[in-house]
Amino acid sequence: KKHWRKKKKYEMGRQPANTKLSINTAVRRVRVRGGNYKFRALRLDHGTFSWSSEATSRKTRILDVVYNASNNELVRTQTLVKSAIVQVDAAPFKAWYQTHYGTELGVKKEKEGDVKV
Repeated sequence: KKHWRKKKKYEMGRQPANTKLSINTAVRRVRVRGGNYKFRALRLDHGTFSWSSEATSRKTRILDVVYNASNNELVRTQTLVKSAIVQVDAAPFKAWYQTHYGTELGVKKEKEGDVKV
């Protein structure tokens, strides 16, 4: 099939970022149309995650990539993409829960018959 015109600059695609889970954070600036800049994350170890049932969000560490519906290789290489299931550090959410409700998460209740020594 014959091309009907040449490719334009605004139609340009870029290489995927393939953001990896790593302690050495690397974020690059990419110049885009209009002279503006976008930030391309190459390696990350933290992010902002929300607890939707409690309507709160906190910045927390990403511990592991657990599951990815599109490709198991993305789990093996610990690549962070949209819709990947990740394990995050719960400490910021536990601290929020403690201050908001006044009870601690993850502590089992003692039975009435047990005597504390």
